[in-house]
Amino acid sequence: MPHHTALRLASPIAVLALTLSACGGSDDDTSTDSKKTTQPKATASPSKESSGGELATGESAAGKVKEEDGTVTYDITAEKVDLGTEAEAAKLVQDPADAKGMALAVAHVKFTHKTGPTLTTESDAGDGTTIWADGRRGALLIGASDDAPGCEDPYDVESFKAGDSHTFCESYLVPANAKSLEVHWAEEKGEPYIWKFPSQ
Repeated sequence: MPHHTALRLASPIAVLALTLSACGGSDDDTSTDSKKTTQPKATASPSKESSGGELATGESAAGKVKEEDGTVTYDITAEKVDLGTEAEAAKLVQDPADAKGMALAVAHVKFTHKTGPTLTTESDAGDGTTIWADGRRGALLIGASDDAPGCEDPYDVESFKAGDSHTFCESYLVPANAKSLEVHWAEEKGEPYIWKFPSQ
């Protein structure tokens, strides 16, 4: 994921990785679905082993990620989505017109390392996360959640071993008037797990 580092160093402003015209995504663009709206975390329940499907708030799913050090199985839980304002979103993009009618949504997803090698480089687990609003995929903002409260930067995690948990966040622009938010997480070629959150 060196491209994230390069983008982060290149500009203090978050990088809008997807054009707003692509917010809807395509119907077959489910392999990287993830993320939802702000809600308090519920008591975690046992993880589901099957690939994909809708989960309750606080429920975790088991997923495998091919990391640089080898394949790791994680328990994944979408904890909440923080939804900002249109004014806040306008400050995060180079052209404020790109954020017209949009708000920043930050998904907090907890990854617990269950089996596999200890990671000596940053984890790619968060790459499977996307945020959807009212059935449409949001526009990815790289770097917008790096310093958000409760979020950890994968590049700062020097060792990620079995039993450890870290919360990685992803940022998307979504319609400010969205009625529902979803956090999607999927393995590279798997069906997405979906956590639904009402918008605030």
